[in-house]
This record gives sequence, structure tokens and C-alpha cells, in this order.
Amino acid sequence: MQVLVYPDVPTMSQAAADDGAALIRQALAERGEANLIVATGASQLTMLSRLSQAEGVDWRRVVGFHLDEYIGLPFAHKGSFRGYLWKHFVSQLPAPLKQFHFLDGEGDAQAECRRVGEILASSPIDVAFVGIGENGHLA
Repeated sequence: MQVLVYPDVPTMSQAAADDGAALIRQALAERGEANLIVATGASQLTMLSRLSQAEGVDWRRVVGFHLDEYIGLPFAHKGSFRGYLWKHFVSQLPAPLKQFHFLDGEGDAQAECRRVGEILASSPIDVAFVGIGENGHLA
């Protein structure tokens, strides 16, 4: 593991977005498609904004995955991770994604896990933006 330390959030966010965009461009060049996992939270906000503005990424060939969601929370709820990712990333991209696999927190959780698990089994992940929450949880 490599730990990188930056002087502030904007610098860290830009570096993460730049590194992620480079990996996305590499996957697009090698396979014609890239698979991306994005998370939510304060640590992701600036990075998602910077990533959405990355130069040379053909978002129409990128498939996105949503890391986690609360069970029973509707999309419109202010705590919904689906709503957060739509507002702060998916809707901000200069072109629509090929596809984005939002997790349905309102349906059968086991069925949703199976559905997304099957998709992930055949979709190599090129970039995953995750974080460590304030309480130490990994997301």
C-alpha cells in the first residue's frame, strides 16, 4: 500500500481525480470500456467534482457502480446515497455514462445484492474511489 499525504483537501482531491481519470483513460484505450465504483461522503465531494471535469475521458464508455446504500431509504431522501451520487456526480458529467448501476435501497436487499454481484462478476473494476468514514468504517 502506498500512503500519500497532501497539504489540503483540494490538492488531495485533484490528485485522486487525476490518478483515477488516468486509469479510466487507460481502460478505455485497452478495452474500450471502463468500470468505476464511486462512494459518497464529505471526503468524496470535491474529488467527484474534479473527476467529472477530467479531460479526455469519454464518459459514454464508462460504466459506474454505486458502493453502498441505506436499506429502505427513498431516492429523494436527503440521506440517500443514490440521490447524492446523482446530484454530485452522474448529473454533472459532460456526457451521460454508458450505464450507472444505482443500488436500490427500497427493494429486496438480498435480491439487489445478487443482481449487482452478478454484474460485478463479469465487470472488472478499473477504478474504485472509496474512503474511511469518521467512525472508522470503510466505504
